[in-house]
Amino acid sequence: MNEKGLKAFLKRKDIEISLSRYGIDALGAMAQGLFCSLLIGTIINTIGTQFHIGFLTSTVATIAGTDYTVGGLATAMSGPAMAVAIGYALHCPPLVLFSLITVGFASNALGGAGGPLAVLFIAIIAAEVGKAISKETKVDILVTPLVTIGVGIALSALIAPALGNAASQVGKLIMWATDLQPFLMGILVSVIVGVALTLPISSAAICAALSLTGLAGGAAVAGCCAQMVGFAVMSFKENKWGGLVSQGIGTSMLQMGNIVKNPRIWIAPIVTSAITGPIATCIFKMQMNGTPVSSGMGTCGLVGQIGVYTGWVNDVAAGTKSAITAFDWIGLILISFVLPAIICPLINMVCMKLGWVKEGDLKLD
Repeated sequence: MNEKGLKAFLKRKDIEISLSRYGIDALGAMAQGLFCSLLIGTIINTIGTQFHIGFLTSTVATIAGTDYTVGGLATAMSGPAMAVAIGYALHCPPLVLFSLITVGFASNALGGAGGPLAVLFIAIIAAEVGKAISKETKVDILVTPLVTIGVGIALSALIAPALGNAASQVGKLIMWATDLQPFLMGILVSVIVGVALTLPISSAAICAALSLTGLAGGAAVAGCCAQMVGFAVMSFKENKWGGLVSQGIGTSMLQMGNIVKNPRIWIAPIVTSAITGPIATCIFKMQMNGTPVSSGMGTCGLVGQIGVYTGWVNDVAAGTKSAITAFDWIGLILISFVLPAIICPLINMVCMKLGWVKEGDLKLD
């Protein structure tokens, strides 16, 4: 097959090898898969434990000697959920999409703590190979699942442990550095994860892939909140209550179009994250010890705050934290809502006086 024929084949199969398709579409979908499995399962478990709801804390299934609650079952399905979400983003035909359930389970299990990164790479490759072979034979119902699952399982055995370990080590390095230098790393982690949240990539998936928790997770939460609440409040004059809600508990990504037109509107949220990050790590020592995906969610559906609270509950249960204090709550509320709502608009006012930002620059369509 010549180059022209290959391009025609890839186009016919809707195989687009690009950063946009894999780094934005697939990564963002993976975060949604995590949300609908691991994160929801954790929330269900926390609600059941905190409110003593029997049917949420009792065992509903025992599989291979392991007891599962309702939330535990949801959490156990995180690998398949991520892989299917990725396949959906890559426009996989049904047989490929359903075959990715097995691929996701294998790659996540073999990837260990860094399983989400292994799922991302392996599910993408298996999905594209499956798409390439789909409907190319008269026995498609056999060939497509065999090839998709075969490629996925082989790659899981070969590279998932290495990918998972690499991601886990990077995450541990970031967390170690944050513990060692909470001020500097508080700034870096807060700014970088906050920027990732507003860009059309998934900060949640990045945090999940790196298993980012602890003080570094707290800094990540701070950065995400600075972007979301910051943009929501400083653009209130232009976007009113609808904009406040859509950005404040939705996503600051809505401002990307305006950022492209005038990048200086991003100054205030970024500087705010550089301020609130070290406040979170150095003063309140806020840790995010819930599910790592929560570190990159900010105030989206209040998932970041639920994650911090879940971490407190887990730490108390494990005996590493004596109790949830008023100081903990004050820190969480200030970092998540109050400080971004005050600091970001003030910095933006300075930018407007300097002529860098004009009225209407933050208006959402």
